[in-house]
Amino acid sequence: MKEPDTRSATVRRIVGRRTVDGRVASVVTISRSYPTTADDLWDACTDPERIPRWFLPVTGDLRVGGRYRLEGNADGEILTCDPPRSFTATWEFGGATSWIEVAVIPEPGGRARVELAHIAHVDDHWEQYGPGAAGIGWDQALLGLGLHLDTGAAVDPAEFQEWATGPSGRAFVADAGNGWRDADVAGGTDAATAGARADRTVAFYTGV
Repeated sequence: MKEPDTRSATVRRIVGRRTVDGRVASVVTISRSYPTTADDLWDACTDPERIPRWFLPVTGDLRVGGRYRLEGNADGEILTCDPPRSFTATWEFGGATSWIEVAVIPEPGGRARVELAHIAHVDDHWEQYGPGAAGIGWDQALLGLGLHLDTGAAVDPAEFQEWATGPSGRAFVADAGNGWRDADVAGGTDAATAGARADRTVAFYTGV
């Protein structure tokens, strides 16, 4: 596997809140810019033949109102779709329901940005681990997307897992955890709390 670009200056992380169904929910938003067109980026994020090349095999009725399943991970309902700009869906995992909002944004110079917001009700898990609990996983996914867009080939899951558990992969998780800590502070969390839960999340991902 080609060594991925783990320190992309185009990555942006934002932590916010909104009210969903009368309850406070966290909004963890990550975006990353790629040297490809918006149409190609949209296709990579929505074509069931391409999604497994960088993320996970997907099955189901992939249209508004249909249900999808990501192998070994989440399933849910597709709520809206506005090609080639955005789609939204529920994210159902471990007995809990949250939501994702995905947008593809054209940028100057023939580039495009994908922006993903993961919205979940605030609970004990959030208070303990903070935004990195979801955010680091999306960091890894968007890294895999970059590998696929760079080569056009599928990212081998075994090779990516080997990289992710090695020194470079653990360093990437630590850097991402620091990024989410900083976004957490910018979102209004005090530095000590943000730092403590970022440390717990990085330890969970790295096994350290």
